[in-house]
Amino acid sequence: MDELTARVRAFAEERDWQQFHTPKNLAMALAGEVGELLAEFQWLTPEQAATVMDDPEAGARVKAEIGDVTIYLTRLADVLGIDLPEAALTKLDEVATRYPIAAARGSAKSAR
Repeated sequence: MDELTARVRAFAEERDWQQFHTPKNLAMALAGEVGELLAEFQWLTPEQAATVMDDPEAGARVKAEIGDVTIYLTRLADVLGIDLPEAALTKLDEVATRYPIAAARGSAKSAR
């Protein structure tokens, strides 16, 4: 994760993009990229969505959109000074407490 953060930061700095990489702008760009990822699944059946990576063209598009989402999320966390893996692990611990295995197992109601 540290290498990715450093490379994304360097990429922005080399292009003098820090001035545009405000939290608001990065959050908006992230939302846009998530929208592009969603568009890849929009009209697929659940079965098609589950096997999207079996199609070389569709799989490449999904992989590229996930890459874009990851880059913007990484950059946003970096600009805000958030340790992304630590934030995710903390959130996972909180959710585990809210949804104990015995109560949540097999329930779509609590699926996250």
